[in-house]
Amino acid sequence: MMRVMPLLVLVHAGVAALWLGAMAYSLFAVQPKLAAMIGDADPERVEDAQRVLAHGNRWRVVALIVTLWLTGLALLVLRPAPWPAMVAKSLLLAAASGLFWWVSWRGWPRRVFALPAELPALRRRFRAVAVTMLLLVGTAFAISHLA
Repeated sequence: MMRVMPLLVLVHAGVAALWLGAMAYSLFAVQPKLAAMIGDADPERVEDAQRVLAHGNRWRVVALIVTLWLTGLALLVLRPAPWPAMVAKSLLLAAASGLFWWVSWRGWPRRVFALPAELPALRRRFRAVAVTMLLLVGTAFAISHLA
């Protein structure tokens, strides 16, 4: 059983780092560069490029989230950690998971079918949600390593 622990820790931390890194890269590298490459004068082309980049990634992120939850639960059973930290981490990950659900199944369809005049407000909302998700997952990641 003890041989499983290092593998679980590695998978759990690796998946959390992957999700955190992917969000940060998207927010601070990909999205600004797309706007710079295409230009702010044509927001519909920027939107098209973002749709192409996002296509097919929903289920990859769902797999990351499910893996994070399953490995976290397994670690909690095999190596109990301080409950306040684990409750806080669980609440943070639940909030991030809920926001991802909103982005994927509510926000994104709304954005795909938005009129050009609606895009700036939707982009601002998506950015706010993305920054919030980054903070939630980053804080949960920090709690994991501090607890």
